[in-house]
Amino acid sequence: MKELSFFQNLIQNHLGCETVLLDHRQLECNPDDLVKIVDFLWKSPETYFDQLSCITAVDNGLEKNTFDIIYTLYSIPFNETLHLKVILSREGNPEIDSLTAIYKTADWHEREAFDLMGIHFKGHPDLRRILMPEDWKGHPLRKDYEVQENYHGIKVKY
Repeated sequence: MKELSFFQNLIQNHLGCETVLLDHRQLECNPDDLVKIVDFLWKSPETYFDQLSCITAVDNGLEKNTFDIIYTLYSIPFNETLHLKVILSREGNPEIDSLTAIYKTADWHEREAFDLMGIHFKGHPDLRRILMPEDWKGHPLRKDYEVQENYHGIKVKY
């Protein structure tokens, strides 16, 4: 297993993008650099991260006023896992570029993060709800979510 600093140095040397080393095989990067970094890590023969395993969205609450988006990449030939973390503001409509042009698996992962957390993925080919009904109000995994009393005459809040 390669040291995390290997990936950090590779990204810095080839792309000039700054990243921050975190625990648990995780690098933090600027949201504006995400697509460039992921595309490089996928195409590079030194890394070949050929699979996007998961996208996780974390609501850090109103005090921090941010979301963490964590992308889990996996390289089948190298048996390597790498987590890329970006931090988004909760202000307005939080958005980040879609990874669907690189990984087809991003499609449903991004739709889930949109549906449950309200994060918009720019350039997504079909960004709509995937778990909740289309006319559901709000995003149920946000910490500031207020449960509806009723939905189409059905009592929701117990």
